[in-house]
Amino acid sequence: MVSRWVLGLVFVYAGSTKLMEPRVFATLIEAYGLVPDILLMPVAVLLPVIEVIAGLGILLDIKGSHVVILGLVGLFLLILGYGIWMGLDVDCGCFGPEDPEAKAFHGLRQAFARDLFMLTGIGFIIGWSRYRQVRFQSIGGYFNRLNLNRKRKEK
Repeated sequence: MVSRWVLGLVFVYAGSTKLMEPRVFATLIEAYGLVPDILLMPVAVLLPVIEVIAGLGILLDIKGSHVVILGLVGLFLLILGYGIWMGLDVDCGCFGPEDPEAKAFHGLRQAFARDLFMLTGIGFIIGWSRYRQVRFQSIGGYFNRLNLNRKRKEK
């Protein structure tokens, strides 16, 4: 499914770029004024790690990954909505330091619209899987399948 691949790749890319320069991402987080200073670096590392893992999870059809991405997008929408409401002149921080919005600023509304679009994609994935009665794989099931394939090749 195309929407699953697009969302997965977006989250892997976004998380990876933030992990490359966590101090820059911590500065972007600080601009919102929502995280205490002592937690800036842990959040600047943990959040992108969750993004990458959830992105890989949705690419591999791992059970629960779509729910994690739904939660992340919901969190991002709340934070972006707060920034818009407060009239903050900050970068959204969506794609790390190489984000074009980081150079232009004033990107909160565009990022909010983009996240709404991603929310629609997640809704489509969840709805499609229920309609088609697709069962997501557990992480254990995924690794069991990999081991079975390896054993078949050895024979």
